[in-house]
Amino acid sequence: MSKDKKKANQYLYALGGLVVLTISFAGGWLGSVSHQNVGTQSLVQQRTILKNEANVISDIASQVGPSVVSVNVTSESSTSTNPYYSLFGYGTGSTTQESAGTGIILNKDGLILTNRHVVPAGTTDVSVTLSDGSVLDDVKVIGRTSDSDSLDIAFLKIGDKKGHTLTPATVGDSSLMKVGDSVVAIGNTLGQFQNTVTSGIISGYGRSIQASSDSSSTASSTESLDGLFQTDAAINEGNSGGPLVNLAGEVIAINTAIASDSQNVGFAIPINDVVGLIQSVEETGKLERPYLGVRYVLLTDDIAKEYNLKVTRGAYIPQQTSRSGETVVSGGPADKAGIQPGDVITKIDGTSIDEKTSLTSLLGKHKVGDTVKVTIQRGDNAKAMSVTLAAADTN
Repeated sequence: MSKDKKKANQYLYALGGLVVLTISFAGGWLGSVSHQNVGTQSLVQQRTILKNEANVISDIASQVGPSVVSVNVTSESSTSTNPYYSLFGYGTGSTTQESAGTGIILNKDGLILTNRHVVPAGTTDVSVTLSDGSVLDDVKVIGRTSDSDSLDIAFLKIGDKKGHTLTPATVGDSSLMKVGDSVVAIGNTLGQFQNTVTSGIISGYGRSIQASSDSSSTASSTESLDGLFQTDAAINEGNSGGPLVNLAGEVIAINTAIASDSQNVGFAIPINDVVGLIQSVEETGKLERPYLGVRYVLLTDDIAKEYNLKVTRGAYIPQQTSRSGETVVSGGPADKAGIQPGDVITKIDGTSIDEKTSLTSLLGKHKVGDTVKVTIQRGDNAKAMSVTLAAADTN
């Protein structure tokens, strides 16, 4: 090979290496730019998602806010003093207490839904503050469920609206909610900050809790609540009675309680539990609570195992004890139909009772006087019977 040809080949090899290095560098640079662009796009997408979520929540607050009122309550409760003074007739008296909660406007006539413990027995005066700050003081308590009722609700009615046009809330279907679904809570936080908005998700359903009130206005400060939604949307004192809404702005639950020993664990009554009562109050102007006349435990796998039951879902009626009292109310609808302690109510009108569908919600669709088909499990046998719902005591 001639020197000139050999030299030319060396130039070609060097040029080829330079081309490879250039391509490698270019590929690395392009890869770096591409990675940077993907990272930038991802960040932009995240910011867009967060902005969209913020816009949704803002839109919901604007849509639902006019349907939410602050409920301002004055109540009286009896007090006791030193027993020594009672000998002279000074042992009892009363104190006046002011408190606040939240309510949901149901119709343009001024019907409002709230919690029973917001307007407890002993309430002497109620007013509501609308979302625009207007105060309406001609407000009456139509009725509230009894303190022993697992459904903690009450109805109010505005008399003189002072020329205001009320905006009713849109009621949704709580049975469609799933764990992980986004929700927004609106309420009168701490009784001071009107229409505070918080967001979160449905964390669970079918929850049973023992709720207590810090208020001294009630003789009984502890109540058993069943079939509740659990949510991590912050529910604070004063939010009681306010709406928990889905992303369509529909009320799917009523904010009711918080877990005092943890953060962002709140509970709300599914709206389906009270749909029947809402319709009844709108038609009759009074609260008539249909009841079956049983005390029950909502079954889970663990509870069914504890009681050695054949079925794992349903409403189990425990045996009567000195502590529990009657679990089937004597002379009540269930007693008249032949339902007994130890039975498990598995269905109402063919719909199964489970974590998402409680006995309360199924009965809540009915009115006093309705006849329902109740399916029970008694030992190894399933039985169906007709029960006519009666009116529960309210106060």
